[in-house]
Amino acid sequence: MTSETPNTPTADQIRRAPKVLLHDHLDGGLRPGTIIDLAREAGYESLPETDADKLGIWFREAADSGSLERYLETFAHTCAVMQTRDALFRVAAECAEDLAEDGVVYAEVRYAPEQHLEKGLTLEEVVEAVTDGFREGERRAKANGHRIRVGALLTAMRHAARALEIAELANRYRGNGVVGFDIAGAEAGFPPTRHLDAFEYLKRENNHFTIHAGEAFGLPSIWQALQWCGADRLGHGVRIIDDIEVAADGSVKLGRLAAYVRDKRIPLEMCPTSNLQTGAADSYAAHPIGLLRKLHFRTTVNTDNRLMSGTSMSREFEHLVEAFGYTLDDMQWFTVNAMKSAFIPFDERLAMINDVIKPGYAELKSEWLFRQTATTSGSSSTRG
Repeated sequence: MTSETPNTPTADQIRRAPKVLLHDHLDGGLRPGTIIDLAREAGYESLPETDADKLGIWFREAADSGSLERYLETFAHTCAVMQTRDALFRVAAECAEDLAEDGVVYAEVRYAPEQHLEKGLTLEEVVEAVTDGFREGERRAKANGHRIRVGALLTAMRHAARALEIAELANRYRGNGVVGFDIAGAEAGFPPTRHLDAFEYLKRENNHFTIHAGEAFGLPSIWQALQWCGADRLGHGVRIIDDIEVAADGSVKLGRLAAYVRDKRIPLEMCPTSNLQTGAADSYAAHPIGLLRKLHFRTTVNTDNRLMSGTSMSREFEHLVEAFGYTLDDMQWFTVNAMKSAFIPFDERLAMINDVIKPGYAELKSEWLFRQTATTSGSSSTRG
């Protein structure tokens, strides 16, 4: 990255920029060393590697298959070591710490409580352990000079039959660490309409929910998530590009579904690296986020699974800056989009935008201007 384009951020500025993360899986973001520690404590002997560096590489390579189903198989190992209160607390606390260290100021982290019951925890105990871990991570981050707020999204699995139960759980803990609901898992064969009772319940309760849709499956998945289920946001939504036609002369025509998504300002939780791994895009430069940004869809940038993708919010933005020449202004645009789309009250979102995000980017842009002025002055004095 260079400073030739106005406001082009350096890697250090990307890391320090205030960032907002809406799509991150708790069981997809563990530290490899933590997995090894927890496996040892739990007597879990099925890890493919017992060296932290090698284990991290294994997760990334296993996820680099081009198949969503194969990608999801890697979670068997992380979920296996997240079956006690202490383990969940540790993973959640480290998650908040790691995100804050990367400059994330607000995050919504999702997990499926039903996947952490193998050693006798109740659904409620799972939620409380994770919430307590997030609060501890926020405290540790503050002690290290970082600020972050983490809210939880409770996820139900598409292939299971507990969506209504998890939706009710999310509603009970609403305002107490939980900010909304989600469904996840393989899309093909498991449409969101299988869980209409959960979505109808959430709408009656005026609660927030997002749906994984338009990642490995196409436009019908997106249409069902919006028109049958009433999703507030789309998890990924990358396949909305299938309803956009780009002519040889560069003119663009939106289909009715794509136009609806843009007109209604429906947030797209895009995860570029993950999308490349699961085959939803061929390269960063070819990722639909580039066109969707130009067309002013409400696109957001996210990590999905930091362990499996070997990524962070900073790395995601670095890839996009390199692929599309994005500037600090673009980063701010994506970040404000995400904060506008968060599942916390309006006044709290507005305060984050005005008191944290905008001042943070203003400071970085001032740094860039100062650097350019100093460079220009230096060149002039050399010529003189």
